[in-house]
Amino acid sequence: MIIAVNTRMLLEDRMEGIARFNYEILKRIVQNNPGDQFYFFFDRPFSKKFIFGENVIPKVLFPPTRHPVLLTFWLEFRLNKELKKLKPDLFFSGDTYIPLNSDIPTVIVSHDLAYLHHDNHQRFFDRNYYKFFFKKFHNNAQKIIAVSEYTKNDIINKYNIPASKIQVVYNAGNGHFYPVDIQTKQKIKNKLTGGNPYFVYLGSIHPRKNLVNLIKAFNIFKTKNNNNFKLVIIGRPAWKTKDFFKTLNSSPYKKDIITKQINRAELPEYIGSAEAMFYVSLFEGFGIPILEGFEAGIPVVTSNISSMPEVAKDAALLVDPYSPDSIADAMLQIMSDANLHTSLVNKGNKRLKDFSWDVSAEKTYDIFKKIV
Repeated sequence: MIIAVNTRMLLEDRMEGIARFNYEILKRIVQNNPGDQFYFFFDRPFSKKFIFGENVIPKVLFPPTRHPVLLTFWLEFRLNKELKKLKPDLFFSGDTYIPLNSDIPTVIVSHDLAYLHHDNHQRFFDRNYYKFFFKKFHNNAQKIIAVSEYTKNDIINKYNIPASKIQVVYNAGNGHFYPVDIQTKQKIKNKLTGGNPYFVYLGSIHPRKNLVNLIKAFNIFKTKNNNNFKLVIIGRPAWKTKDFFKTLNSSPYKKDIITKQINRAELPEYIGSAEAMFYVSLFEGFGIPILEGFEAGIPVVTSNISSMPEVAKDAALLVDPYSPDSIADAMLQIMSDANLHTSLVNKGNKRLKDFSWDVSAEKTYDIFKKIV
């Protein structure tokens, strides 16, 4: 097969959820199928680590898609022109975005329809781009890969697309995180929190991640219980961060809240040394950090809405993300109940085995073969 791929999301040091799916799936498909030819289309200079084999031909099509107008131009003119010349057997877009005027058989990955649930969480131009194009992308694709049953049902209900057109292919753990020993935990705590225990959040900073309520919950937790816990927020500011910083700066426990960006190589020790991972997002199509917490061997607290209960099942403590009191109660439980702590770690380790990038890559490649 000749397979063309939208790889514009593969960016060095920016490997968040959507990019991680693309990276893990494409790496395996390319290396497991040396007889196929792959054309990777980037929108800016790329890292060589994204060229997974000799059967990959990379192409850079400018301009970089930093604005919806530039993205539309890149898809409909630059990329579509290349596809017409190349005439591949299949076009695969792991980030949902496709040229609408192409007649190449197309498979897309749909990660979430968050814009339909929280349209005020997007920037103005992004929000309007999603409203105009996203349904068209889903309708024009021959096959849709959804990253969870929740996302599949959302597509069916919101876009009236038949279930037969959609197949669920899960994300998996990255294999990057691991439990750390007592000595390492103490070293990290000495370095990060003056030797004190801490809860951790890992992910980007924007409204959907619900960090405002996480900080409010931490305020309640500290007020109710005289303790030495810290809250560590690890991630880059993304967009609409004004409320986050306002809440952070007005917290009476601001000195106990640490915000950091940590390079990927160091992350495992920082996550593994936490007392628990708090990932209480308002909406997720999947939620890879839940699995990262399982990998790190720490308890995970996550939201009881959208896809997160599907991913976590009984291996995480579920809370109401709209209620700071509910989140604070989980903090108190984690701090005071050693049996709960141990139980969640054991269940997380077991649940982690239900997800595999190898299996997901095989499912994705089977879809390619059926389409072609």
